[in-house]
Amino acid sequence: MLRDITLGQYYQADSVIHKLDPRVKLVATITFIISLFVVKNIIGYCLAAVFLAVAVKLSKVPFRFMIKGMKAIFFILLITVVFNLFLTPGEALITIWKLTITKEGLQNAVFMTIRLVFLIIGSSVMTLTTTPNNLTDGMEKLMKPLKLFKVPVHEVAMMMSIALRFIPVLMEETDKIMKAQIARGADFESGNLIKKAKSLVPLLVPLFISAFRRANDLAMAMEARCYRGGEHRTKMKPLRYRGRDAAAYLTLAVYFAACIGINFVHIPIAW
Repeated sequence: MLRDITLGQYYQADSVIHKLDPRVKLVATITFIISLFVVKNIIGYCLAAVFLAVAVKLSKVPFRFMIKGMKAIFFILLITVVFNLFLTPGEALITIWKLTITKEGLQNAVFMTIRLVFLIIGSSVMTLTTTPNNLTDGMEKLMKPLKLFKVPVHEVAMMMSIALRFIPVLMEETDKIMKAQIARGADFESGNLIKKAKSLVPLLVPLFISAFRRANDLAMAMEARCYRGGEHRTKMKPLRYRGRDAAAYLTLAVYFAACIGINFVHIPIAW
């Protein structure tokens, strides 16, 4: 299951999405996430599904590889569905003992599940098609206006990029430690919740030690290469907008305008 987490990984391919400027992909991801909370009816979610499907197709990343990350949030999805089904007041549909499934709860559960699934896949498109270096440069460029408020933009972008880069590394390390502990007789499955929590101690301790060791090695490597962030730092491959980036921005603007306009379409299924 840990190997199924795709967030932070980069998938090499020759696609239009890979060639886009990282700033375009960052803005597109943020806009897509906002659009998921802007739309309020099924037509809006269908539009978001079409937009996401086109982006996945253009990225040339196998869809099976992209949805592997959904396994990691299965329990979050399950809890979200249960809470919305039984804790939303409204018109009753089904009553099970003292629990009632309402029409509004069913709508909320469906829409919230769609939001979470689309959010994960949409974010994966960005991380799978953008290298950590380009992602750092794109974040730094987009957050440049914050320098007026004395925000250390370069350092913040670097930390976010390193955090994303180390997610798959730590997941792989966790998988190795878990297999080693199981080979020594550790049991992570049986027992009640308290026993399962205690069984994680032999896993978490070496994982934290490994994480701190990797962080220390990275810091020493950056220092040995005379790394200095902030101003007067040159780029080997400076970011430059091209024609395809302008076309992507235009497409994104049309999509977001359509999401807003669709809210004025009256259909029976709505929030």
